[in-house]
Amino acid sequence: MSVALPKLRIGDPVRQEALCVFPLFSEPNGKVEYHLSDEALADESLLIEEISEGGSVPDLLVENRGDVRVLFLEGEELIGAKQNRILNTSVLVAAHTKVKIPVSCVERGRWGYRSRYFGLSGSHSPSKLRRALKASVSRSVKENRGYRSDQRAVWNEVDCLHAAHDIDSNTAAMSDAFDTHQDRIASFRENVRYVDGATGMAVAIGENVVALDVFDKPSTCQKVWDRMLSGVVFDALEAGETDHAPSVADVEQLLGTANDLPWEQTKSVGEGEDYRAESKQGDHASALAFEDTVVHGSVVAAV
Repeated sequence: MSVALPKLRIGDPVRQEALCVFPLFSEPNGKVEYHLSDEALADESLLIEEISEGGSVPDLLVENRGDVRVLFLEGEELIGAKQNRILNTSVLVAAHTKVKIPVSCVERGRWGYRSRYFGLSGSHSPSKLRRALKASVSRSVKENRGYRSDQRAVWNEVDCLHAAHDIDSNTAAMSDAFDTHQDRIASFRENVRYVDGATGMAVAIGENVVALDVFDKPSTCQKVWDRMLSGVVFDALEAGETDHAPSVADVEQLLGTANDLPWEQTKSVGEGEDYRAESKQGDHASALAFEDTVVHGSVVAAV
């Protein structure tokens, strides 16, 4: 069995400085009912904690006490407990279940409780970190080692983020970069707003399309739009001012590459199926599908 990203129409880009975002439009598919992780945390139907008192860096325990599935997104940041983490892959957690989810540490200098449970920071990993994460997780899946990341590569990307943006962090926490530059992030969010009806986004830095994400329905895309933007702001700030801009053809090329690849299916961590693909150039794609619906598909380009 294979999978394909939905047929997409590419909208007019919105630009600020080196960041260019193309809204993506597809036929909405609202068959799969779920809450996003922040919604489930807000109504207290979701608990996220260490898997034991001693903890385990690459794993967390999630309990969905609600009547609806909960969707976690690859690259979203969880803060609290013994150290901050990011999701290694998108996960759909069934109602009234407990599941162990694969994560990576983005706070190397802390291993001690700040809280019993995790919350969400509202931030998302920059594209360079996502690239390192997706590449190493896909390699682990291919080698039958589960959804493990290359933790050293993740730490290296966090270190590079701090160095590029002059971040002083006592615990080497990725979240300190977001806290330091919250005004700049707010400015980008104000100027690069969600476009009505969009089910996804393609992101470019300068003339290079670096990532795209597509969801099953506009409501999901709208809810996560600002969160997804938060990470790529750092890519844009690092690139500086530029007159270069991508074209619709550049986005079409990445989409075409993703859909032409041989996708490999594997059992997801939670509900549904996980699909992975890699191009010879090093583009990495993944898709979480449930009952023939791609709930979240994403591609990171080999820039």
